Amino acid sequence: METTTTSFYHNNATSASGQHGPDKYAGLTKSFHTMSAIIYSLAFFLGVLGNGVVILVTGFKMKKTVNTVWFLNLAVADFLFTAFLPFTVTYVALDFHWPFGNIMCKLNTTVTFLNMFASVYILVVISVDRCVSVVWPVWAQNHRNMRRASCVSLGVWDLALIFSAPYFLFRDTGLYHCNESINTICADNFSPSYDNGTPAGQFRHQAVAITRFLLGFVVPFTVIISCYAVIIHRLRRSRTLASQSSGESETLRHVIAISMPVAKSLAFLNSCLNPLLYVFMGQDFKDKIRKSILNILETVFQE
Repeated sequence: METTTTSFYHNNATSASGQHGPDKYAGLTKSFHTMSAIIYSLAFFLGVLGNGVVILVTGFKMKKTVNTVWFLNLAVADFLFTAFLPFTVTYVALDFHWPFGNIMCKLNTTVTFLNMFASVYILVVISVDRCVSVVWPVWAQNHRNMRRASCVSLGVWDLALIFSAPYFLFRDTGLYHCNESINTICADNFSPSYDNGTPAGQFRHQAVAITRFLLGFVVPFTVIISCYAVIIHRLRRSRTLASQSSGESETLRHVIAISMPVAKSLAFLNSCLNPLLYVFMGQDFKDKIRKSILNILETVFQE
């Protein structure tokens, strides 16, 4: 698709970055953009390195188990996402000018949501797996195996691809006039007429947002909470049985607008924190410092 100057890009550009607001916010805007670029870069470095180590260990060094399948897929999702972060860093550093073309604009956004859906549903699978293991331990011992875990993981990736497809379809590049310069931006485009203010554009925007909220948060959150509620209830029952036997609105609006890149970059740090959590999960932190990375991860991922 050729880049075009269209009205929908104005709303996306100003709401996403706020860099074209009043001059009095120029310094604050630049500071926030610099901060977000630094955070993105940090997430890229830690995410690629940390998740790369997890992939190496769980995929090639450790004995294959159901748990390693879950965490391998989680690490792959996070690695894929963090590997694309340099595009976002460049985008922010160039004052939200996208030089990589329309296909990469679509792909970069799609990978972001692919990571989100894949990660959250892998966490759902882990929660269900834990719940089944606690509530029906005999059944789990007889039916939990590598083949089933691999099939479930493949199903999760298929779902994530389906849920992420709209973001490939409704993402485009376009020209945005900024003072005396013209930026090529990467923004949402929900309308065939390239005007998100039309009824069709608003309907698609709302449909995508509601679907993302339901499928990306409400459904997985409900399942995860339910699983751990069942686990806690079961463990409490077991423990009981054992014990028996043993400022201004305008200013605020501009501040929120220009701080959005920082907020998004902080959210993306999630993808580089999982490997650190794997290391620090355990009984004694001091002992783990003395262990090799392999031994640390083997301890965390063991059945």
